[in-house]
Amino acid sequence: MDIAPMVVTSGWASGTNAYATVLILGGMGRLGIDDSTPAMLERTDVLVVAAILFVIEFVADKIPYLDSAWDAVHTVVRPLVGAWIGALYAGVGDADTAQQLAAALGGGGMAFGSHSVKAGFRMAVNTSPEPFTNSVTSLGEDGAVLVVLALTVNHPWLAAGIALFLLVLGAALVLFLATRIRRFLRRRRNPRKNPNPHNPPGGP
Repeated sequence: MDIAPMVVTSGWASGTNAYATVLILGGMGRLGIDDSTPAMLERTDVLVVAAILFVIEFVADKIPYLDSAWDAVHTVVRPLVGAWIGALYAGVGDADTAQQLAAALGGGGMAFGSHSVKAGFRMAVNTSPEPFTNSVTSLGEDGAVLVVLALTVNHPWLAAGIALFLLVLGAALVLFLATRIRRFLRRRRNPRKNPNPHNPPGGP
């Protein structure tokens, strides 16, 4: 098994949806789809906990503003999951301690990058007055995680390339939407501030 593309792909996926990543990888291992899955990810207790947390995230991720609060809480969780999965796959490949550490750092770094893109994009989405964009965005992210992880079975380098492309594309999009993100942050800091200075409270 080539560890590098798996570390890149699972790291990106963990930063986007850590619990879905554990479920998909562990599920593929349990079903015999991927025989390179670390035994830890196939454990029943791990899959049950991941499934419960996935359901909670599935709901929270589609509610405006609650999704950003959820992302804030997972700023540490998602990179840790990415690092953990990277180290597990390095262990399956009989890597030494230094290689496992490198895999953990690589997976955690990718997860932090994709998490930052996800969190930033959600801030921009939350500036929209309607709630449907959140649901569409969340479903798109979940679908992308599923597709990219499924590709790792037979096309690991293609999956890693797509993960890197999505990371770069997402970062570019967040930078483009930076104005909306700054507006969102100002609104959170000053929730009672009148957004229209030309129409003061109590005016006509």
